[in-house]
Amino acid sequence: MSTSLSSVRHIVTLMLENRSFDHMLGYLYPGNVAPSGQAFDGLTGDESCPDAAGNPVRVYPITPDTPHAYLMPGADPGEGYAAANAQLFGTQHPVAETAPSMRGFVTNYAAAIAQRRRAGWYVVPGTTPSMVMGCYTPQTLPVLSALARGYAVCDRWFCSAPTMTMPNRAFVNAGTSQGHMDDVTKVFTVPSIFGSMSAAGVSWKIYGYDAPPLTRLNFPDTTRAPRENFGQFSDFTADAAAGTLPAYAFLEPSWGAAGNSQHPNYDVARGEALILATYRALRSGPAWASTLLIVTYDEHGGLYDHVPPPWGATPPDQSVGEFGFGFDRFGVRVPTVLAGPLIEAGTVFRGPDSGPPLDHTSILATLELLFGLQPLTARDAAAPAIAAVITRSTARTDDPLAGVTAPALATLPAALTAVPAHLEQVQAELTARLTVDGDSPIEPPPGLSTASDYQRYIEKHTADWEAARAGRAR
Repeated sequence: MSTSLSSVRHIVTLMLENRSFDHMLGYLYPGNVAPSGQAFDGLTGDESCPDAAGNPVRVYPITPDTPHAYLMPGADPGEGYAAANAQLFGTQHPVAETAPSMRGFVTNYAAAIAQRRRAGWYVVPGTTPSMVMGCYTPQTLPVLSALARGYAVCDRWFCSAPTMTMPNRAFVNAGTSQGHMDDVTKVFTVPSIFGSMSAAGVSWKIYGYDAPPLTRLNFPDTTRAPRENFGQFSDFTADAAAGTLPAYAFLEPSWGAAGNSQHPNYDVARGEALILATYRALRSGPAWASTLLIVTYDEHGGLYDHVPPPWGATPPDQSVGEFGFGFDRFGVRVPTVLAGPLIEAGTVFRGPDSGPPLDHTSILATLELLFGLQPLTARDAAAPAIAAVITRSTARTDDPLAGVTAPALATLPAALTAVPAHLEQVQAELTARLTVDGDSPIEPPPGLSTASDYQRYIEKHTADWEAARAGRAR
């Protein structure tokens, strides 16, 4: 084990939804130099993308006074492989090894706004294509920014594939999406890091927020795992307070439009509150001195970033990629913050100068290094671990978030919160596959239309499945 990891006993990952690095942290350090003197790859203010007429649209700050600041950019931008290519290259079919120009975000967002309106999705009144260039200031995101400044920010952390949620969440948990490049595929048949940890006798737990965790349903080894390996956020806070955290904890937000996932165009302020609550639970618990917290996002969600994702990614396995993708290119930068008392304040952390950059499988590489586990795929075998971020031999006792509060929560539009979220629908579909008394529907029952309908179904069917499983075990 790396000596820098030798004092770590617990790793906690909180993975949020669909935000790019520049959008959330691009203004973190004015002048793009940290107080430590380390360079920071943030915004200069001169970055731009052309609109449909070829006019440059520059980045601009989202301040607390910006109208609808926490619902920015106003609509859900384009997601998926085709949209990401259009944003990065200006074409859906990039030539291999061509450097992304990063100039297609405004025109792609214009198309996304029109599509969302046609589909009847909520769009904030007054939303325009230029809003995809809006980026939050530290004053607007006091929690994430204070965590990044108080510990370490990763300004070269890329999502694992240039596409949407389910493939990237598969990479963070299993090191591969088995060739899949969209959310059509929701179940993966490979071993996950959780199964690997179980086999090695290393404790782990997946926590949903206020519902059963979605990740439980994505892999055979998690679905088969005992009930004790799963909980909700209230269980996480209780475990942190009691000193009973597992060696690895994976946290999900609440997926709904009224929840705290920060998926556009949901309320970013609610996600700020979740980050703060997660940090507070850990820091006030007895295991804080030996804990490493990772806050990251599964994908960029169509939001602007100026750093071209590199080619040269290691394909994870022999899976044939959908849409002809070779898994030889990383996705867009996402915000990632590493926090813990063994990390110096103001750190800007990157991977080694040579080799691949940090990506989601760096979490797997770190767990494998810490607990002596074998890599799951060629991707996590090649990924740099984050062990070197830990440079202290004694734990800090200061609290960089002392006095920091999350932004006030506003009342959300009913037209936004009534519509079920995409991941609520995904979870309902997967929940329906759980066998109860030997007979399970292959789809959620008809009649689910509101977010509340989906939430009730997921909770009830999961409880029925748990009861049936417990009965079979007796």
